[in-house]
Amino acid sequence: MQQPLLAGFRAGPEPTVFIVNVIHAHPGKQEEAFRLIQDVVNYVAERKEGFLWSNLSKSTDGKTVVNIEAIAGEGNVEEFFSDAVFLEKFRALNSVSTCEFHTYRVDDLVLPKRAALAASA
Repeated sequence: MQQPLLAGFRAGPEPTVFIVNVIHAHPGKQEEAFRLIQDVVNYVAERKEGFLWSNLSKSTDGKTVVNIEAIAGEGNVEEFFSDAVFLEKFRALNSVSTCEFHTYRVDDLVLPKRAALAASA
């Protein structure tokens, strides 16, 4: 039986690959851009094994939406974009925004040091 995945933080960096989509919404289109990328991410979450989790955020100034998505590896990007339905959903963002899309690999994890400093004092 497959155990459910739990999101959480670890004390050290995990060899994770992240996709970061910065979606620059056309004026007044932030909510629609959010809904469209949310549809894309939910499609991937339901169908692609390489998907680990996603964090969708809207800027407080109403101008951008950000998708930070953890995936199993760089090869998943090609897998996602080779899916015709995914591609159609992703391209729908062009009607309400422009996008930046980057892939990152975790190299370091920095945690607050305040508690450790207080404990040693």
